[in-house]
Amino acid sequence: MNNQSIKKRHVNIPIFIPHEGCPNNCVFCNQHTITQTEDGGSKRDIVPEIEACLATLDSEMCECEIAFFGGSFTGIPREDMIRLLETAYGYIKSGKVASIRLSTRPDYIDEEILDILERYGVRHIELGIQSMDDKVLTLSGRGHTAETTEKACRLITERGFSLTGQMMTGLPGATPESEVMTAKRICDMGAESARIYPTVVFRGTQLCNMSQSGEYTPLTNEEAAERSAKVYKVFADNGVKLLRIGLQSGEGLSDDNVYAGASHSAIGEMTVARYYLDIMLHECEKIAENMKSSEDPGTVLTVFCAEGETSKVSGQKRVNKQRITEFFREKGMRIREIKIKESKDIPKNKVKIITETIKKRGE
Repeated sequence: MNNQSIKKRHVNIPIFIPHEGCPNNCVFCNQHTITQTEDGGSKRDIVPEIEACLATLDSEMCECEIAFFGGSFTGIPREDMIRLLETAYGYIKSGKVASIRLSTRPDYIDEEILDILERYGVRHIELGIQSMDDKVLTLSGRGHTAETTEKACRLITERGFSLTGQMMTGLPGATPESEVMTAKRICDMGAESARIYPTVVFRGTQLCNMSQSGEYTPLTNEEAAERSAKVYKVFADNGVKLLRIGLQSGEGLSDDNVYAGASHSAIGEMTVARYYLDIMLHECEKIAENMKSSEDPGTVLTVFCAEGETSKVSGQKRVNKQRITEFFREKGMRIREIKIKESKDIPKNKVKIITETIKKRGE
């Protein structure tokens, strides 16, 4: 097999620089807890971490990217940022990694910073946008406005960097409508990819105090999945790739660290399942309009989806099948069976539903 025909798997080599470079105290943030690192570490030698990751990867099968996560990378002391970038850039020049990715805040992006990032081979910039609603930003203690975010996104995309928009659902003052608006703005501002983070209430944060006092009501996992599904749809409809939904299981999501909120380890799967339920129910509304009140033996629905998507379409413990059956039952229609089948002709995030009425005996 020609190695050039093999599509390499993208792998991030994560380097956590928690909380450093960020002067703000966002109400939801306990970055030391999330990254499980207390001393920040921008002055540490990152070579051992990079080498340890590279030792486990097949360079012919993987495209590696050094990713500075955990804090506002472009806000750490300039000499530390440049030293870390120089180290990472050495691996680009040697051919061991393809590029550099980093996450930062909108108010730590300007032309000078982008000059530095370009010089050292940074390709992807992930921006902690969180919300494009100024009320939500204020209540969350973000310390900047939506206009600041818009300017930062424009600078990033005009310079040719790949932009990833990170946003949150369930923040103080946020509504499903403001979250959908945020997702639309992220698409309009040129993001190629996105991350959705339903709000988790960590102990030791201002948001935890707000929750305990009744000033803030955390989302349940089900509510978070429902609201994040509406945001997911915006990104799917606009061709923006979803890199992740929710924190990873190792990112401080233990009972000792979490007070409330969307902390389910499978919140991403719950969100995508809810997305599929929403679009299937929309299709079922149109199907029901053309169906007569059905008696036994009922109707069979066949839902065609993209390859590898059947479990997401079905939902955890087949909950989506149950919800669709209930939908028709409430309209006086009987669904005898729901089949979910893969099809090469159906793109990801889409479904096609075919109905078949079972004939009665003698017909």
